[in-house]
Amino acid sequence: MRIRLAHLYPEYLNIYADRGNIAVLERRAQMRGHELVVTAVGIGDRLDAAGHDLLYVGGGQDREQALVAPDIATRGDAVREAMDGGTAILAVCGGYQLLGRGYRGRDGQWLPGAGVFPLETVAGDRRMIGDVLLECELEPGERWTVAGFENHAGRTLLDPGATPLGRVLAGFGNDGSSGHEGCRVARAIGTYLHGPLLPRNPQLADWLLSQALAHATGSAPEPLEPLDDALEADAHAVSARRARDRGGRR
Repeated sequence: MRIRLAHLYPEYLNIYADRGNIAVLERRAQMRGHELVVTAVGIGDRLDAAGHDLLYVGGGQDREQALVAPDIATRGDAVREAMDGGTAILAVCGGYQLLGRGYRGRDGQWLPGAGVFPLETVAGDRRMIGDVLLECELEPGERWTVAGFENHAGRTLLDPGATPLGRVLAGFGNDGSSGHEGCRVARAIGTYLHGPLLPRNPQLADWLLSQALAHATGSAPEPLEPLDDALEADAHAVSARRARDRGGRR
């Protein structure tokens, strides 16, 4: 199968080595006989709501976020249409913030977002930095941990009843106090975890691929053929141990 991925603003939202997430998706798809076709979508480019199986938005500094915010705000309808049609989404750090309703900086400036995720973000007084470990349940009854690295000053506030990506076992998460990290709507995931995220979390990578394949085939998601993830498991264990050494949720 051809899995069509739209990479939004790669020339601006590209810090923290988050391009590695696409490399992981490409390789894991290839090892199962699929092809990941990546299309860059920049400022002013058309986004075909039905033409992609997976959307990816990376992280960026405040300056880069301010540059793309007006454009991404105009894409809210297209991104929601894609999500409602079964397209999978992964948004990381700055991309996560900009798929919410918006971000208010320390100077009071309001950066509009796409309004896809039920949340808003406001700048805090200190950065929340370090390894983080989550417990996630993306499928009923299937709980597993997700490990990564967070570095953000923004406090992301989910709307009442919104579904987080996971429960914080160690680290700060969305706001340092709620015990939640990220957000999930249907097949869309937003998270602060980067560095990049997917190399040390193959289960999450495969979940995204299975959702994208389901969209491509018009069928229900199915488990993917297992791969030898020994190296990935070691990377996950190292990251999880560093997070636990921080002393628990903060």
